[in-house]
Amino acid sequence: MTESLAEHWENQYREHAGRWSGKVNATVAGVVEGLAPGTAIDLACGEGGDAVWLAQRGWSVTGVDISPTAVERARAAAAGLGGIEFVAADLGDWEPPAAVDLVTSSFMHSRVEFPRVDILRRAAGWVLPGGHLLVVTHAEAPPWSGLAHDHHHEFPTPQGDLDALALDPEAWTVVRAEILERHATGRAGEQGLLKDGVLLLHRR
Repeated sequence: MTESLAEHWENQYREHAGRWSGKVNATVAGVVEGLAPGTAIDLACGEGGDAVWLAQRGWSVTGVDISPTAVERARAAAAGLGGIEFVAADLGDWEPPAAVDLVTSSFMHSRVEFPRVDILRRAAGWVLPGGHLLVVTHAEAPPWSGLAHDHHHEFPTPQGDLDALALDPEAWTVVRAEILERHATGRAGEQGLLKDGVLLLHRR
């Protein structure tokens, strides 16, 4: 029987005591550190590394993830920190109570099919005028992942996401659309050079 998206990610978190490092993604930090703090939504926030980093720098953040286990861990990571909350919800139908200054999506990939582009397009509508939409993706599989040698798996590109979103060019400015390299360490201590796709859009 095929797993649903919710079952897949809940199982992923339950099977690993710490699915991710708990730290902010270096590419997200490098892009966001130049923005003035405001309100933010972190899509598919996982265990909260990016959201906690944002809150520590003055952002008021809502992290959303489909896995209740991930959200529980994110809340534990944010214990005692103000300006941050986490919601366990399916981004396919979740709506925020208000628009925000920044929407971030960091590695929102899944082996189980889900409406990724539709979610990002809806999320663009949650950005206030003057705010930003940031989409960070794997440009290629980490060398230690199960996808590293899967030539049938295609990763989204910044330009591909920009084309798929089809946002009004009169309302949006492309600030960055590029692929960056960074050094990283896998869960088992593997060292590697990773490539991240970065798409940063500014709503006029």
